[in-house]
Amino acid sequence: MPIDPQDTLLAVQASLAQLSSLIVSYSFSAIGAVILLVVGYLVAGLAERSIFAGLGHIHGFDATLRHFFSKIVRYSILILVVIMVLGQFGVQTASIIAAIGAIGLAIGLALQGTLQNIAAGIMLLALRPFRIGEYVEVGPISGTVEEIGLFATRLRTVDGVYVLAPNSTLWNQPVRNYTRNGVRRGDVTLTIGSWNDIDLAQKVMLGVAATERRVRREPVPIAFVSTVGDSGVAISLRYWTSAADFFATQIDLTKRAKQAFDAEGISVPAPPPEAPSQEPSVTRQ
Repeated sequence: MPIDPQDTLLAVQASLAQLSSLIVSYSFSAIGAVILLVVGYLVAGLAERSIFAGLGHIHGFDATLRHFFSKIVRYSILILVVIMVLGQFGVQTASIIAAIGAIGLAIGLALQGTLQNIAAGIMLLALRPFRIGEYVEVGPISGTVEEIGLFATRLRTVDGVYVLAPNSTLWNQPVRNYTRNGVRRGDVTLTIGSWNDIDLAQKVMLGVAATERRVRREPVPIAFVSTVGDSGVAISLRYWTSAADFFATQIDLTKRAKQAFDAEGISVPAPPPEAPSQEPSVTRQ
């Protein structure tokens, strides 16, 4: 049966018209999606900064929680924007949410250890056993806290080493926070010869503490005999100072106490004599 050229032309025209309609429709959808992405990205950033700044006006609100809540708001807006963009192309949002739920369940089963870190991170942020800037010791890990994330916590040791500790590790062990209470007790111990005047040594120790402005007057510093040896007596000075000045105060007091002992003629025990070396005797022939 011969093909009518006019019918062919009409079919081509109808196809072109339908294609043009689809192109126009998807073009508007694509343009709308791009605009929505740009606006959503800007709104997410503005919301993050606004939440961070707003929480900063609340007296005593922890800096770590400010970062956490502002990030939550940002990523929530971005996820919502992505769902809206997919909806522009006719994708059912209900199916998207169901797919996200299924993917989240699969990821949760595959990454149980990671979820433990997230749960521990939330507990650390909620209970706050330590904050940014505090010096802590958790098991073998110690250092100044620099950042508390959802997965891990970043610390800096006293010798400047970078440490990234999983949150589950920090949550499952006792935390020793050396900064939280604001004050710390320090001990300086020097060993003197047993022939020296012990009372004078204790008086010198207390005099050194009295002239140090970083040593607190309450509780009152005390000096006492901590150990007694065969040839030496250990004299200890116990005092309280602020947590921020702990190490510097201990270093300075140790040096000044030794200088004060030298000025008063209080000597340290002499080291034991070295045993003569046992060299093998050589028999001369």
